[in-house]
Amino acid sequence: MRVVIQRVSSATLSINNSCKSKIGKGLLVLLGIEDADTDEDIIWLCGKINRLRIFGDADGVMNLSVNDVSGEVLVVSQFTLHASTKKGNRPSYIKAAKPETAIPLYTRFIQQMEIELGKPIATGEFGADMQISLVNDGPVTIIIDTKNKE
Repeated sequence: MRVVIQRVSSATLSINNSCKSKIGKGLLVLLGIEDADTDEDIIWLCGKINRLRIFGDADGVMNLSVNDVSGEVLVVSQFTLHASTKKGNRPSYIKAAKPETAIPLYTRFIQQMEIELGKPIATGEFGADMQISLVNDGPVTIIIDTKNKE
């Protein structure tokens, strides 16, 4: 699994010009799933995301997690995170999991994030054409890949 995490002041996800999800202060998590991903990846990654100390404390030092600041989380499936641009100019998505593999993993990822966060999270819609508006706070953007554990 590969994620791009953005610390946001707010984020809104729309489908067909209709707001599906909206969060305030928290994390926008763009999630890419590949065929080799497992429940072990989900558990490790959800724990890591929820423990990341990327919110400012009273001294303005990034020392607090999304849990510490009672933040919200928006998770969006994004297969393009597994794009390969090695050959030519048209990205290949051969490593991205097909829907029959990706949808159950996406669903389990959401469930595990809710357990870690201790409250419901906002989501996109798997396979939909989505528009996301966000205010990146900082900016703070972090990329994590479970295959590298970084």
